[in-house]
Amino acid sequence: MFKSLLLVWLSAISITFSVGAQTTAEYIAEHAEYAQTLMREHKIPASVILAVAIHESASGTSKIARYLNNHFGIKGANSNTEIRSSYKGYPSVQKSYDSFLEFLKSRSSFTSLFEKYDQFDYRNWARGIQRGGYARSRTWASQIIGIIKKNDLSQYDERPDDYVEPPAPVVATRSRSAKTSRSTYTVKRGDSLNKIAKLRGTTAASLMKKNGLKGAALKPGQKLRL
Repeated sequence: MFKSLLLVWLSAISITFSVGAQTTAEYIAEHAEYAQTLMREHKIPASVILAVAIHESASGTSKIARYLNNHFGIKGANSNTEIRSSYKGYPSVQKSYDSFLEFLKSRSSFTSLFEKYDQFDYRNWARGIQRGGYARSRTWASQIIGIIKKNDLSQYDERPDDYVEPPAPVVATRSRSAKTSRSTYTVKRGDSLNKIAKLRGTTAASLMKKNGLKGAALKPGQKLRL
């Protein structure tokens, strides 16, 4: 009797350990098909769905994933008595996946993404979800894109063979010449110190001091430090 109970106990430990030790590859194999089902229905990349779930649930091993079937970090009510949590509980993992899509489609900060991007453009989807406020971290989108690349998740997006990824958006930065133009002013015909000071939100006295001027006379082409 004791031996039987011991075997049952060891078996339970083994099962618990195997669930907790689930690898990312195993997680993908288990959930990729349903992510694709949602992709075909809603036109959001399966790679993004999987990557967000992997990121938010630690590949299904996080506490809220194990106790609440919550794989997307969505908050809400739960009736679980084993843990105290502000995260929403689901009867199954698939319901958590469904809830993620419902969450995106029910909020104005995300709905435009379904019109702007297709199921192949995972980069812009990740950036758009971050812009919509899904996560506070400024690197969240980069982490999602990194997970997609590392695990080759774009293979589940059913991209056409001739698909060409859109170029990454260029972040506008002020050039040195633009910065210089803001810190200096070239005098034009008809300018006066008072006119320039008013235009740039300063005073004539301040301009005279910064530029070592002894008088208010100016010459066209003269450069003033602001």
